[in-house]
Amino acid sequence: MMNKDGMMRIGLSMRYTGYHMAAWRHPDVPADGAINFRYFLDTARKAEAAKLDMIFFADGVGVRASDSPKGSLVRDSKNAELEPLTLLAAIGSHTSHIGLVATASTTYNEPFHIARKYASIDHISGGRAGWNVVTSWSQQEAWNFSRDEHLGYEERYERADEFVEVVKKLWDSWEDDAFIRDKETGIFYDESRLHMPNHKGKHFSVRGPLNSARTPQGRPIIVQAGAAEAGREIAAKNADVVYSASFNISAAKEYYADLKVRLKKHGRTEDQLLIMPGLTTYVGKTRQEAQDKYDRLQELIDPVSGLSVLFSTLGDLSEYDIDGPVPDVTSGAVNSIAQGLIEMARRDNLTIRQLYKLRASGGRQLIGTATDIVDDMEMWFREGAADGFNLCPAILPGGLDDFVEMILPELRKRGLFRTEYESGTLRGNLGLAPLRFGD
Repeated sequence: MMNKDGMMRIGLSMRYTGYHMAAWRHPDVPADGAINFRYFLDTARKAEAAKLDMIFFADGVGVRASDSPKGSLVRDSKNAELEPLTLLAAIGSHTSHIGLVATASTTYNEPFHIARKYASIDHISGGRAGWNVVTSWSQQEAWNFSRDEHLGYEERYERADEFVEVVKKLWDSWEDDAFIRDKETGIFYDESRLHMPNHKGKHFSVRGPLNSARTPQGRPIIVQAGAAEAGREIAAKNADVVYSASFNISAAKEYYADLKVRLKKHGRTEDQLLIMPGLTTYVGKTRQEAQDKYDRLQELIDPVSGLSVLFSTLGDLSEYDIDGPVPDVTSGAVNSIAQGLIEMARRDNLTIRQLYKLRASGGRQLIGTATDIVDDMEMWFREGAADGFNLCPAILPGGLDDFVEMILPELRKRGLFRTEYESGTLRGNLGLAPLRFGD
């Protein structure tokens, strides 16, 4: 099902300095970008000038990496960054239309905190806030919150489901016109328009109300990225946008159709949920130019960092010649994924270096001219695999600059992307129906 207006929705993921593991080493990228507010603000303003729907910050509450093999952690740029809600509030005060979405975990937060913070960003920005709902899965995060082990899968998602329910109740504490602020009578709010959550469940007991007025969007946009069964159910029940990670169109169409069907049992319609797969683009005026951009980044991968990508499946390969063949690993690290990698290496005669470069490339990538890339994007859009895309540039701001300069004009020529914003709110620009109280 294509969007009613025939337009793609396009967001920009802008965590760290780009989504390639060697992005920070690129000569056009500021190495300290991840803790530089001006860097993020300038990138956000470029995205807004291009009329993109939203910017998005993934997040974790810990350095989710281990020093395996030894020396890999000191080469990892993902160990110092700005807290995303603070960053979004600052960016929101310097922008006027682009959506502001960030991740916050249901594992190491409380519903009241999340409801209040995102409501505040929605008010500050005039209706542009979005919450990406995740659970925390890493041991490193558990250690930062007085736990020896992270919560098990079932408990994490059970807690997350109830967490979102409580947050939505808190956002509905007040009707739109509850705060009358009548100076003559001295009445600040209409008591009949106050709705106490009074939630009591397995994981949370929250009386409320939220000490914030109903927000400009009715409530902030809810985003979800779960591919597993429990995540899909939370998305179908609550989400306005889903970020997916499909690598081929058949898998993407299956995921898209599954989520759209699930909406019905929650009393929702297909146009109430947008599905936006992640996409990294390397674009050039020629295919060779695009390939050169990709190859240049691949050459910047430090061998120790590259070996860390293989460590969880193939174990420590640091004692082997990285330009030699992938060994027949017989340690306990071998599993079905590892066996598949070894078989691929044998079939394609790959060296260890070539294998880690393939594994380090990240999510779905398109390498080619603007016509090549837009042909692919349009096919996914028209064949029921995507309502739009979540851009994950390999480097920032260069990856965004290339997208704006070469790909956006081709999208607009085909009538697939806006030339002006339609609304002042994120909900409006996404083409989602206005939210009535109680929805």
